Amino acid sequence: MAEPTIAVLDVDGTLVDTNYQHALAWYRALRSCGETFPIWRIHRLIGMGGDQLVGALGGDDVEARIGDRARDRWVEEFDLMLPEIVPLPGARDLLLAVKERGHRLVLASSGKPKHVDAFIDLLDVRDLADAVTSSEDVEASKPAPDLLGVALEKLGVSADSAAVLVGDSVWDVEAAKNAGMPAIVVRSGGFGDDELQDAGAVGIYDTPGDLAAALDDTPLA
Repeated sequence: MAEPTIAVLDVDGTLVDTNYQHALAWYRALRSCGETFPIWRIHRLIGMGGDQLVGALGGDDVEARIGDRARDRWVEEFDLMLPEIVPLPGARDLLLAVKERGHRLVLASSGKPKHVDAFIDLLDVRDLADAVTSSEDVEASKPAPDLLGVALEKLGVSADSAAVLVGDSVWDVEAAKNAGMPAIVVRSGGFGDDELQDAGAVGIYDTPGDLAAALDDTPLA
């Protein structure tokens, strides 16, 4: 792309290593509410927003009975694991590489604002972001495209502006597709390459650092 592009980077699971902590926090939260699900099933839904995860996992009845209580418990359980969270390899290098190419950068997350703030501080990238989103900005989270639309709105640009999403899950790719954006993914979400490709990912990399090293071969060149 000849003109500067908007890079929308997922934070949770893409830049910081949180996916398995989220799965365990949801397991503990749901079990405390009387519902026990295999952790592998929960993991398959990480990256989907919490407003949709309980129903996707247990159905409308479970969502109606314990959805809000489970989400509150999930926050409590995940808070306990915050000291364990570390950046993924090359995460800050990727953001620097994006900015060095003149692109505008949005750090987009459907996580809780306090978690997003903690991760931005952990990455030491507050001065690099042109905008930041969190769950409080949207009514429906991924795979709905709302979060990506808000990311563009925060920059004051139209929905058809040249933008690229970097994420780690099939839910990120589906949200990007629903928003009309290409999606590049890193493997930290734990999904298979075939799943990510079938969802529509235009590039797959092991780590943010690997993507940074290959950025010139992507739509963010």
